[in-house]
Amino acid sequence: MLLKNLLAGICVALGLTVLGVYLNQGLQSFSNKERVVTVKGLAEKDIKARSAQIRIDYSFSGDVAKDVIARIDARTGEIEAYLKTQGYDHPALSELDLTDRKSYYVETWREGKNVRIKQDRYVAKKSITLEISDVTKAAGIANAMNIDLISKDLTADLTTAYQFPELNSIKPELIAESTKNARIAGEQFAQDSQSRLGKIKTASQGPISIAGNYDENAADLSSTPNEPYIEKARVVSTIVFFLED
Repeated sequence: MLLKNLLAGICVALGLTVLGVYLNQGLQSFSNKERVVTVKGLAEKDIKARSAQIRIDYSFSGDVAKDVIARIDARTGEIEAYLKTQGYDHPALSELDLTDRKSYYVETWREGKNVRIKQDRYVAKKSITLEISDVTKAAGIANAMNIDLISKDLTADLTTAYQFPELNSIKPELIAESTKNARIAGEQFAQDSQSRLGKIKTASQGPISIAGNYDENAADLSSTPNEPYIEKARVVSTIVFFLED
């Protein structure tokens, strides 16, 4: 009976010892899995415009609708004739925008009192749009045209707009670059702490910011492009890596 109890005690002790070893290994494994490092990866890319447009806006106003329309049609013909001399034979014309203000007078505040001011009843607007394939020359072309039109008494408002590639077309490249840079930062941290960088635990991508020459709210970029036909895209990815011994 004594021998039987002794054997049972030995078995229990061995079982507890084995259990303790496995528990210890499990706790160490759990502890290792919870050793993590959080790093950020930045990626920036300059994006060149695919095309550019020069838009020429002009308008006339008056109290007789047909007279206003006749004036704007005449101006359209004059500007088209000028553009033809510059090699633009078939510019895109907008539809006539004719506004009837209905009232001849508006009230405005002057010298401490409301006064009635006479205004033209009708306002006619039109625009001509030119497609420019060489985006690097669009601003210069627009500036030269503006000077020419002024010299010919054909004053108009000229604006230049640029069309950039869709954001989705560059998104994969940006995210891949930001992830790569995050891993480089993580590997440096692991090396400094005498560890090895493990698998990714969690990852999150920040919004893609776009900034260019004319953006009022430029992102926190390393630099903002000076050329109007270039924008800079920026994304920051936050990645949590496991650390291993």
